[in-house]
Amino acid sequence: MSNRRYAHVVAIAIDGAGGFIEKADTPNFDRIFANGAVTYTGISSNPTISAECYGSMLLGVGPEIHKLTNGTIKKAPHPSDSPIPSVFRRIKTVYPDAVFGLYCDWRPITVGTVEAEIEVSKASARDTELTPMICDYIKSNKPDFLFVQMDSVDGAGHRNGYGTEAHLQRIHEVDELVNDVHKAIEEAGMLEDTLFIVLADHGGTPEGGHGGWTDGEKLVTFAIAGKDVQHVAIEEVNVRDLAAIVLYAFGIEVPPLDEQGWTAQVPENVWNDASIAPYQDLSHLTGAPPRISKVPHTSELI
Repeated sequence: MSNRRYAHVVAIAIDGAGGFIEKADTPNFDRIFANGAVTYTGISSNPTISAECYGSMLLGVGPEIHKLTNGTIKKAPHPSDSPIPSVFRRIKTVYPDAVFGLYCDWRPITVGTVEAEIEVSKASARDTELTPMICDYIKSNKPDFLFVQMDSVDGAGHRNGYGTEAHLQRIHEVDELVNDVHKAIEEAGMLEDTLFIVLADHGGTPEGGHGGWTDGEKLVTFAIAGKDVQHVAIEEVNVRDLAAIVLYAFGIEVPPLDEQGWTAQVPENVWNDASIAPYQDLSHLTGAPPRISKVPHTSELI
């Protein structure tokens, strides 16, 4: 039996935002997470490329295990016979009636990170067009788990350089879209029982590339708000830990660590819960060679 902690989990990934949210003007982010758990120095997947990162977030394993790349993630659904089920399948096994949404600017995420037979509401559009669709979906369906990806910040980083004024300005503009989604959760009457998460997949360099392992590329924002979440700086977290956090939120047992498989962990200091295992250092698993993206077509349409 599960001990469900939250009725809903909504996670928004801001592609290419890295840890630069800390430097941008984000009044809505600051308000939403004022009493939550936040870090701007979480760790990305290596290489710091979108498919590698989103595969990690939604499968709970590193790129060396899921092997998704920007070229393969769009070709086929996650295999139904995979020894690493998606987080959607893991939830569905415990909650057969769970309602899922996967609303992503970059469409390949809606293909390669979930099994074909799992019923998931999906949509793909540019951030500003997608957000009203997300808000309508939330109010109409009150999903158990909703994953959102917004892509325009990555496009701004590629065009102008990550951490530049134009990149930070786009983060500021997307902050309004994040607020729209948060407001929809509130209007749907879900807010009190929702775990709300905003994170980035990777950052980038001042020259407009990413894929390597510099601080600007590998350090990411990870923010968590909801009942019982402590007001702390998250001590250690990796983008793949999203999968463990989602399972924990639904009271589903998090699989044991296996360096040949599941490596997602629940951050140790976000909840005051003695049952959360000590966070293990898995930095030795991030030794992949860089696969540098210097042109604006990794996950965005320019």
